[in-house]
Amino acid sequence: MKLLEFVMQFPDELSCIAKLKEIRDKQEKICPICGSDDFYWKSDKLCYECKHCHHRMSIRTGTVMENSKLPFRYWFIAIHLLTATKQSFSAMELQHQLGHKRYQPIWEMLHKLRNVMGKRDSRYTLSGEMEIDEGFFSTECPEEEKDEPLKAGSGSQKKSKVLVMVESSDVETPKNPKKPKKVNHLKMEVLDDLKASTIDKTMEGKVDTESSITTDASKSHSHLHKNYHKHKSQVVEPEEISKILPWVHIAISNAKSLFTNIYHGIKPKFLQEYLNEFCYKFNRKYFGERLFDRLLLISATYETDFKHRIYNHDYRI
Repeated sequence: MKLLEFVMQFPDELSCIAKLKEIRDKQEKICPICGSDDFYWKSDKLCYECKHCHHRMSIRTGTVMENSKLPFRYWFIAIHLLTATKQSFSAMELQHQLGHKRYQPIWEMLHKLRNVMGKRDSRYTLSGEMEIDEGFFSTECPEEEKDEPLKAGSGSQKKSKVLVMVESSDVETPKNPKKPKKVNHLKMEVLDDLKASTIDKTMEGKVDTESSITTDASKSHSHLHKNYHKHKSQVVEPEEISKILPWVHIAISNAKSLFTNIYHGIKPKFLQEYLNEFCYKFNRKYFGERLFDRLLLISATYETDFKHRIYNHDYRI
């Protein structure tokens, strides 16, 4: 959705409430007290009231906005900014644009939206021809390891391990010789370690067992032939990456560039939320202006698991 269109469609708080109610009215609502699905709408309280036991459910109940005291229009603006561009939007910049006094609730709002993006994508299973590899993302050193000597390379405390899974199939006559495969959907998951058992567990349920997997010859991938229809493992020289594992490394490179340009530092425990946003938008790269409506619908449908309180300005990312 373009900026002027957004401003015209949602000029104030009431217009945002009306749109959210339009979505919620189409959803099934069950009273947690008596089990009835018959409700009144109480406009003065912005809630649904059960016709049988008179239990009230806020319009925010069961949505990403549940328990939030931020104005509805803040949420709509955040959804617009996150979907209007391929880039991301920092909480500090959003706080500045909204003129909100406190940073914490704005930061939490963005992370809750990223969380439901991940929940939505978790419903889908990747399949077909797959590229699998690991990426190492620069993050802040964990608090518990700050006093330890800094390790070098991929084992550094400032590197977080991420499993990247991409649907990628060969193209007979590619327009770009450097991209001999076409890409479909992807998933990125933060790893605790690079053990083969950890890779197996992370891929379970996310990649269809009938898939054909292509990886490098890392020991981390040694078990994949047992779990999937076909596994092609080979030593990949740097100059061959663009032919054998092109899209997994394009995805890693694009995500790293995005994070570097927007955020000055990401704590490891929050990296998954940023990856959720990157994957959600990548998987819907052809949605165009419809992406706003899709994320708005998801925000009105999914509760968030993200419940984190911060009181330190060092979290400003």
